[in-house]
Amino acid sequence: MTPAQPDRARAADDDYPNMPIEPSRLDDGEFPGLELDSPRPEDGAALWRLARDSRALDLNSPYSYLLWCRDYANTSIVARDASAGPVGFITGYSRPEAPRTLLVWQVAVDRGQRGRGLAAAMLDALARRTGDKLGVDVIETTVTPDNTASNRLFASFAERHRAPVTREVLFDAHDFPEAGHEPEVLYRIGPIPVPAVAQQH
Repeated sequence: MTPAQPDRARAADDDYPNMPIEPSRLDDGEFPGLELDSPRPEDGAALWRLARDSRALDLNSPYSYLLWCRDYANTSIVARDASAGPVGFITGYSRPEAPRTLLVWQVAVDRGQRGRGLAAAMLDALARRTGDKLGVDVIETTVTPDNTASNRLFASFAERHRAPVTREVLFDAHDFPEAGHEPEVLYRIGPIPVPAVAQQH
């Protein structure tokens, strides 16, 4: 995350009050003891560690995760275990030029919780909440071609919600200062049909 990005994201979020969700328990059959919640500033260090341990995400500064948890709680989500510690998260923001579009920034799940669909459950819940509260009907994210898990996550989200999806290179490899960075492919999913979101309740 660059210094300019929090300012751009804040321009959109200033239009809305911060609206933390009430914690909601996930299906105990699939996710025993887990609940979904808004991130809090005290979660910032845990989110940084989850991103670091993912070995797939670009690791931002610890300070940036603290800011995300404070300023963008209404467009982000965490999964908590019985100890109330985050075991997964999605960070995102409403795009300033298109406030009905949620840009998903990072998705991470603790190694011990992977393989059960927790990332998909968090993404569904975040899309539903931002749709209900902010009128979001388009999801965007960028994924590198070699990130198989993220490509599968967003492709399946589009299919599950019967939403159109387009893909195009947003930032090419030569746009990055360091050598060896993969191009970032923009997924644009939407408009997301309201009935498709509602049936997830």
